Amino acid sequence: MRTPPNERLSPDIAEDLRPRKPEPAKSRPERRCILTGESGPRATLVRLAVSPSGLVLPDAHEKAPGRGAWVCASRTMVEEALANGKLKGALSRAFKTSELEIPQDLPAKIEDALRRVFLDRLGLEMRVGALILGTQRIAETARGGGVALLLHASDASEDGRKKLDQAWRVGEEAEGSGMRGWELPLDRDALSVALGRDNVVHMALADDAAVARVLRPLERLMHYLGQDIPADNGRAIARAADDTNDKTKRNEQE
Repeated sequence: MRTPPNERLSPDIAEDLRPRKPEPAKSRPERRCILTGESGPRATLVRLAVSPSGLVLPDAHEKAPGRGAWVCASRTMVEEALANGKLKGALSRAFKTSELEIPQDLPAKIEDALRRVFLDRLGLEMRVGALILGTQRIAETARGGGVALLLHASDASEDGRKKLDQAWRVGEEAEGSGMRGWELPLDRDALSVALGRDNVVHMALADDAAVARVLRPLERLMHYLGQDIPADNGRAIARAADDTNDKTKRNEQE
């Protein structure tokens, strides 16, 4: 996952990391959930696509050609809708055909796809030097006010979390606020394998733009898993949360 100092990033990665102008709020694309009928920003929904053979699969990158169907439900709701036939009916209406093959493990496939997108994003941020690893380095950067977002593996020790959370609050002059790092829906083994490093338990981001890029797939994954998303955890969160919904028109077409 590492990029040597003199190695150029491929054009697609460079394009993905280039800062973009946010769209006006009124132009932010919304999609309608086929299960609940509710509309919301596409950043909070998951796109499903159908293959030429009629197989329904998750399209976590939102790049599959043709008509798409969007769901805002959690994994539990998708599982229930699959079991009672509601999902099949909704998909048939969305794709305008009943000739569909819906895998029984579709809820798991969606989760796996969302996890991969998030882990791939972390890998990209590490390649460009935006991801801070190592407890000591994170603590020093945090105390100096250089951490915009703090992340903990799901199996991180409470003592380790508290120490870094405290360092972050000190650097942000937010002592007594209860501000804490985000608990990821991934353990240290999954993070270590994805990043090609040993024992990745804590991570941090110092760049607001990097925070925005990481939060979008993270919030989508947490929403699907039914996990609470922290409301106020750091100076960059409010700006990053807005940026996660600011998509350019190049991604608007289904």
